[in-house]
Amino acid sequence: MGKITGFLDHPRQHESSEAPAQRKRHWHEFISHLDDEAARLQAARCMDCGIPFCHNGCPVNNVIPDFNDLVYKQDWKRALDVLQSTNNFPEFTGRICPAPCEAACTLNISGDAVGIKSIEHKIIDKGWDEGWVTPQPAARKTGKKVAVVGSGPAGLAAAQQLARAGHDVTVFEKNDRAGGLLRYGIPDFKLEKGHIDRRLEQMRGEGVRFRTGVFVGSADDAKTSGAAEAVTPAQLQQDFDAVVIAGGAETPRDLPVPGRELDGVHFAMDFLPQQNRVNAGDALDQQIHAGAKHVVVIGGGDTGSDCVGTSNRHGAEAVTQFELLPQPPEQENKPLVWPYWPIRLRTSSSHEEGCQRDWSVATKRFNDDGQGRVKSLTGVRLKWENGKMAEVPGSEFEIRADLVLLAMGFVSPVQGVLDAFGVDKDKRGNAKATTDGEGCYRTSVNKVFAAGDMRRGQSLVVWAIREGRQCARAVDEFLMGASTLPR
Repeated sequence: MGKITGFLDHPRQHESSEAPAQRKRHWHEFISHLDDEAARLQAARCMDCGIPFCHNGCPVNNVIPDFNDLVYKQDWKRALDVLQSTNNFPEFTGRICPAPCEAACTLNISGDAVGIKSIEHKIIDKGWDEGWVTPQPAARKTGKKVAVVGSGPAGLAAAQQLARAGHDVTVFEKNDRAGGLLRYGIPDFKLEKGHIDRRLEQMRGEGVRFRTGVFVGSADDAKTSGAAEAVTPAQLQQDFDAVVIAGGAETPRDLPVPGRELDGVHFAMDFLPQQNRVNAGDALDQQIHAGAKHVVVIGGGDTGSDCVGTSNRHGAEAVTQFELLPQPPEQENKPLVWPYWPIRLRTSSSHEEGCQRDWSVATKRFNDDGQGRVKSLTGVRLKWENGKMAEVPGSEFEIRADLVLLAMGFVSPVQGVLDAFGVDKDKRGNAKATTDGEGCYRTSVNKVFAAGDMRRGQSLVVWAIREGRQCARAVDEFLMGASTLPR
């Protein structure tokens, strides 16, 4: 620890952000990292707690007390080395991770946690600014070839680790640009895509090849996905010594109620990627646009929040967000839930920009304007007793809805990809593979491994990075008999 009394002397300091009225006018990031001195004082708050629960709370097991101590000492280069020893992409997690490490911080028992995420953000941005983040090519090549299917955080982490182990790695991505959900899903105001581009350049410097516009599966599925080219799993298994499938969980949860077929009712992941493409300079014929509309977002998670922020930037007349579950408490019972992730009311930056939120609401139907378009939503209030929900009698209501966005999560990977590989699935439709013991991350098909949301189910970017790293080690052990890659 850098300063014995730091947690007593210095309050938590939050990163500064642009005011909502201004940031709604553009698509750029609006949160600024801490300056050197503010980061040093924040790092000084890290106490000698004996057991760093933050380390376990972080899915990639960041060595948080160590890089906090180095930041306090202003030894930024070593702090970066410590951070990158466990996390391939701190610029992603430092911006979009919900920070389970902070929930597990010992200070969080009775006060404000150390601003771990803000320190991580500062370290990696300083590393890029100083030119310390450079390619790390392998000293020796193994002669083994690995195909990685999917270029989201799990695929990118696996690819980078395998390339650094000396393998020849090719990443296959069905979209026209690499990045997966980071590229086409997370809005630019949360993660500008230049962060992805410069990381891809680093990986190219390490020998990773990227083949975009290539769908791995059947030719018919390739046409549906919009990919320009199709490659069969059999081809990959023939041409490569190992294959990692890390394509994500992309099947959205639907809402089968009357009126679902009406024009103006869309999945969130039909809506969000379009704006990413527009921001990238692509021309779209018919963009789903919220301008001057009354928008209803169904689903209270991160994807729903992203729909709120995007709708506000479109110039929506009004945005309402419904959640099926009851409103959580504003403050969790810390002694009861610490160090685990607490259920409490969370207000995102998008909510701050303008949104009417409502809980314990179920959708009964979408109503037609007579021309095949949605004009309103009929909902009903719910009551929850013993974990079961029931409609409140006489509580039906109608709300204007010119655009409805379904953001209720994802149920499984695209089944056609897994079917094409012929891998066994679990009960939720994910690729079946264990994460420990002999054969971890290995599917039922020889040479084929699975990682990320395609194996785990819908989860966080930081979990995807963990899975990609661990899967890379499993592949390296499979190919070489042993591995020096960290697990």
